[in-house]
Amino acid sequence: MKCLYYLTSTLDSTKSITDDLHKAGIDNWFIHVLSKDEAGLNKHKIHSSNYLEQLDILRFGIIGAMGGLLVGLVSALLLVKFELFGPSLPASAYLGLLAFWTLFGAWEGGLTGIATENKKITLFHDELEAGSYLLLIYAKQADERVIKNVMAKLHPESELAAVDMHFYNPLAGLSRVNV
Repeated sequence: MKCLYYLTSTLDSTKSITDDLHKAGIDNWFIHVLSKDEAGLNKHKIHSSNYLEQLDILRFGIIGAMGGLLVGLVSALLLVKFELFGPSLPASAYLGLLAFWTLFGAWEGGLTGIATENKKITLFHDELEAGSYLLLIYAKQADERVIKNVMAKLHPESELAAVDMHFYNPLAGLSRVNV
């Protein structure tokens, strides 16, 4: 499954695009719109994007967990080397220490991610601040051609801005489509 990113400039165009995609058989759950105009999206019953698409919670959570795992490994090695609690510490204590630091790192990373715009959305930050609408259309392989045909034939005012081959992977990068 891919994520197709389309930019459009008006709420009316966004509404028309979502209606045409629904008529073409694309379910509402596969169409998310990111905009500063949340009230307009709600008024027209357009499916808004979620926090995982807007914020970098997952990416920073994963990075934090990896950092926490590293801290846990170092602290476990230090415990083994210096025998702070005696020479016969059970393995479950080391596993508990690893789990604690890994989960703590994931929590801290998630908190950082809540305060950070999604890395993939930052590519469109200026357009979104200017009032544009970003449509994230999740396309199954069978539906991709249908979506591109609908957009090309019925909505030439919209711009294919990016294609994300790895939308499940929050660590993967995204680059704009060269038009």
